[in-house]
Amino acid sequence: MKHIFIKGTDISAPTLVLFHGTGGTERDLLPLATIISPQSSVLSLRGNVLENGMPRFFKRLAEGVFDEEDLILRTQEVYAFLDEAALQYGFDRNHLIAIGYSNGANIVGSLLFHYADSLRGAVLHHPMVPRRGVELPDMTGMPIFIGAGSNDPLCTPRETEELQVLLEGVGAAVRVHWERFGHQLTAQEVDAAAAWFKEHVAVD
Repeated sequence: MKHIFIKGTDISAPTLVLFHGTGGTERDLLPLATIISPQSSVLSLRGNVLENGMPRFFKRLAEGVFDEEDLILRTQEVYAFLDEAALQYGFDRNHLIAIGYSNGANIVGSLLFHYADSLRGAVLHHPMVPRRGVELPDMTGMPIFIGAGSNDPLCTPRETEELQVLLEGVGAAVRVHWERFGHQLTAQEVDAAAAWFKEHVAVD
């Protein structure tokens, strides 16, 4: 996968894995990593799927309708890549915090739904429920931040609340931060994620 790796200044800090939104690149969320955990190493990925020339992490059948077969395949692909990257760059595979926005948040959610050992925690900006009707792995104590917009037409409040219930149902420690906006990622939301990270993740 196309990616960027930036070595951090604190070997004990979790490595941040970044996943952009539709049409983004591996550079889009680098400023978020600097705000949320400036001392961390950063692995930022570019999605392997193109939709009308726009990079994504998996295919969709329509807006808000995922291609589940491709989602499962791409989730496996990302999981395997994280294993390979840990060997290549020498970071702790068991100490990864993912940060994703929109389509990127959805592939992160899929990692959480499918693999018990994929991540130590996650920051999900405007995610949807990746799959329904599947048994989730145990996430007892896993810190998860969800940034949501009360007027988001793509990731509706109901969708956010459903995701929260599913994650908390398998033990995750979920914090939902609401903004009175739509699908855009605001500076206030990023600042809230950084404060949450400092409280719940950085002290690990």
